Amino acid sequence: MLRCSTIRVFHQERVAMAVDFGLQGQVAIVTGSTSGIGHALADALAEQGVNIVLNGLGEMNAIERTRAEMAEKHGVEVLYNGADMTKPDQIADMVKAAKAEFGELDILINNAGVQHVAPIEDFPTEKWDQIIAINLTSAFHATKAAVPIMKAQGRGRIINIASAHGLVASPFKSAYVAAKHGILGLTKTVGLEVATFGITCNAICPGFVKTPLVEAQIADQAKARGISEEAVMRDVILASQPTKAFVTFEQLSGMLLYLVSDAGASANGAAFSIDGGWTAQ
Repeated sequence: MLRCSTIRVFHQERVAMAVDFGLQGQVAIVTGSTSGIGHALADALAEQGVNIVLNGLGEMNAIERTRAEMAEKHGVEVLYNGADMTKPDQIADMVKAAKAEFGELDILINNAGVQHVAPIEDFPTEKWDQIIAINLTSAFHATKAAVPIMKAQGRGRIINIASAHGLVASPFKSAYVAAKHGILGLTKTVGLEVATFGITCNAICPGFVKTPLVEAQIADQAKARGISEEAVMRDVILASQPTKAFVTFEQLSGMLLYLVSDAGASANGAAFSIDGGWTAQ
């Protein structure tokens, strides 16, 4: 019989052991991946030996540094495609270019997103159109282009990055909430359509993640409200999350890697909440 000390050592060794999800040599497109959540998910895939097509906005020299660093760090091929997520033809061309370059497309992560906050009566029409186009319609166009490739391969994984706001609403976020609810409907429909082709389509619904965008909001809120940044995080940003803790990139990546691996093959058309209990309330 093992003694407790031995069990603890054994447990520590298991925790320290890297998990191989069997993704070596696969190819993934990750939209909105030059920073934030998308970059973290792309990096997690690259760490597993997945070749990556990055996409997103930013200064070109910074994007090139990001691309080169990821490739060198993980020993994979990393490309950048600047497709505009409001342009259907550019989205379709990005998918075609990935297939032409690598000969396959195994994983599509629809992550690109923008936000605007305003009361419905003041919500700018152009902002509504932009948010729906980038947060919802771009996922349709990318999926439409990717599915024939995945069907021909007999395998594929489509992951839509939704939000807790795909399940519940908050005031002043009409376009974002509508788009994220739409993403879940798209996820369910595509999951049903591709289920017999070795393809799955699932959504990940994060709560608040401490991205550069959220960090800027914390500073702005602290200044506007005359309170500390710690108070903003606890009482404003994380008010909806019972854990009072941000969701981490590592936690999102863990869910992603499960869903795109063979272990996640029976998860399909589903929404996975990683929100500290937000939507359990």
